[in-house]
Amino acid sequence: MLRMNGWNRAMIWGTSGVAAAVLALTACSASSGDDDTEGAGKGEKSGAATAPRHQTKPGSSVPDEWAQSKQWAALPRGKRTDSNGNEVLFPHTAEGAVSMLSAANSTTTQGSRDMVDEQMGVYDSYLAAADQTPTNKEKVKQRAIQTDAALREKFGIPAKGDMPTRAYSRVRTIGFKIIKKSKDEVSVYILARVTMKAGAIEKTHSSYTRTLLAAEWDGNDWKMSSAATLRAAQQVEGKPRPAMALPGTKKFNRAGWTALRGTS
Repeated sequence: MLRMNGWNRAMIWGTSGVAAAVLALTACSASSGDDDTEGAGKGEKSGAATAPRHQTKPGSSVPDEWAQSKQWAALPRGKRTDSNGNEVLFPHTAEGAVSMLSAANSTTTQGSRDMVDEQMGVYDSYLAAADQTPTNKEKVKQRAIQTDAALREKFGIPAKGDMPTRAYSRVRTIGFKIIKKSKDEVSVYILARVTMKAGAIEKTHSSYTRTLLAAEWDGNDWKMSSAATLRAAQQVEGKPRPAMALPGTKKFNRAGWTALRGTS
């Protein structure tokens, strides 16, 4: 069962390294309104002023009816791991672009590793060179600091020092839906699960998010860029967003998501 009762949506949204990094570049806001899964068939206008979209579903019951995912993928891995511990050098294919975005969207804060470590690693490893400026870097860092502070306050743990044993915050991609692809640019919706736990005997809180992202090929690897992300916003303007749903459900299939192997 997915529950997020009482949790701050902005904090949940901030746990995604890729969202914070891209928002810093585009100077856009992310909507985090009421769950609109059931109303996903309705048209909604969107543009550069509100992209990228990154929404959190506050909670729902596991559906009674399950169905095998109609589409699934085993995304390719990067050729090597860089100094930040992130996979890089993904294949020059649409699946390679999605794999990069999936990796950038996956974060873990646990023990001594905090959100600053995670988001600055995303910034260094996955953002286009043209977007890596001192101003943007500071924006990403400050957002990460705010997310860490909010998470620790919610957990009821000290503002400094390692997190308690078995306390963690994790974001993992569980599905994707390609919007548009070409040889050197791919736009996509990323569906991810967020799980949080304040300690060994505490309850696990879960939710899931939907993020509009785009990647460009820089001649050597796929990178996120503000320009590509804003073009993605234009591509989906006036169109309904795919409903957020768990892999293995009929709603997931109706929304057109592709599940990642191991998630359904």
